[in-house]
Formats: sequence, C-alpha cells, structure tokens
Amino acid sequence: MAIVWPCSLSVDEYVAAGRELEVPRPDCPSCSGPMTFWSGYLRPLRSEGRCVELWVPRARCGPCDATHALLPAFVVAGRLDAAEAIGAVLEGVVDGPGGVRPAAEAATVPHTTAREWVRRLRERADRLAVSFAALAVELGGAVLRPVDDAARRALASMRAAFEAAAGLPGWAAIGRWRFVNAVVGGRWLATNTNSPYLVVGKRRFMPPAPQTETEEIWTTTNDKPSPCTAGR
Repeated sequence: MAIVWPCSLSVDEYVAAGRELEVPRPDCPSCSGPMTFWSGYLRPLRSEGRCVELWVPRARCGPCDATHALLPAFVVAGRLDAAEAIGAVLEGVVDGPGGVRPAAEAATVPHTTAREWVRRLRERADRLAVSFAALAVELGGAVLRPVDDAARRALASMRAAFEAAAGLPGWAAIGRWRFVNAVVGGRWLATNTNSPYLVVGKRRFMPPAPQTETEEIWTTTNDKPSPCTAGR
C-alpha cells in the first residue's frame, strides 16, 4: 500500500534531498494511529525525457502491523512518468487540436505510452467526471455545464475542482495534476474503476499549510514501481 502526499517540490529538488528529505508523517489510514518511519526504497521516475531514481520512505503502523510507501504527488501509482507529463498528454489529446503522437512528442514520452494513458482515461472518464464535478461543488466551485464527450467532461471537472481547491491555503503551489493524483490516491490511471478516494461529504484530506508541509492530503493506493526501460 502507499500514501500520497501533496509535495510541492520539483522532481530535481526531491531527488537532490535524497534520504534527508523531510516527509510529513501521516496517521495510519486504517486505524488513525501514529505511524513511524520504516526505511524505504528507490523508485524510478521519468521526468522531462530523463530517468531519475527517487528515494521513497515508508511508514509503519504498529497496531496494524502494516507498512505504507509515502509517495510524493507527482508519482502516479504503477506509472513511470510524472503526473504533469500524463496530464499534459491527456489535455493535449482530448482538448487540443493534435493527436496522440504530437502530444507524446511534446511530453517526451513514447507514443504507445501516451496512447495507453488516453485509453485508460476514456475507460474511467464517466466516474472521474462525476466525482471531480461533485468535489468542485463541495469546495465552493461552480456547477459545470454538461459536455457530450466523457473524457472532456472528466478533464473539465478536474480543472474545476483544482480551481476551487486553489482558494484554500497552500493548494495553488501544488499544481493541478498533482492535486488530481493526490485526490485519487495515485490511482488516476489504475486498472480498477473505483471512484476517487475522496468521498464528497466525507472529506478525507487536509489542505497543506502555507510555507510548510505539515498538513497534507493523505490517500491510499497500491504502487508497483516500473523500471525506467519500460514504456509505461
């Protein structure tokens, strides 16, 4: 299992910090008890056309005897590429004038990888659209007008939810795609079709405090790191 936290650091800043990075310690997502840090592991990430290795710390819950990876919000579960690259491709294909290939070239990712992202978004578009539209309204945003295309509707709902959340302290610095990834607990393009982890009316997140990361979103998901040689 993994816990996603809304890290505002750049990928390079995160990598440079290495094992000395100060990661906020969450409560256990199962029992709400305090957790302790429990070693970690190296995880590959492709960002702006190059591969890097990230140190991902782990936290352990004593009563539950479970450990959780603490993923920064730019890491998408089971995907090699950063959340910003995935978001740019999806937006370029769904809302832009070009197709998958130019969007993939612009994001410096393989064409087949970008095509898979678009396919997965279209599979989950209805659920994502409904969930993020409801979240936007709960956060004080406007009710969205219906759009025929489900994928476009999903992206519009994500934008609306982030715009509403950006009015809360600290969220504007996170960025839209990290916000989206954090809300769904890293399972943005996962194989399952569950709705985002955040349940409207039972909000399970705290906005990050200004100039600090002591209060964060905490969501859970499974994470299976991919080698840098894979085109995921």
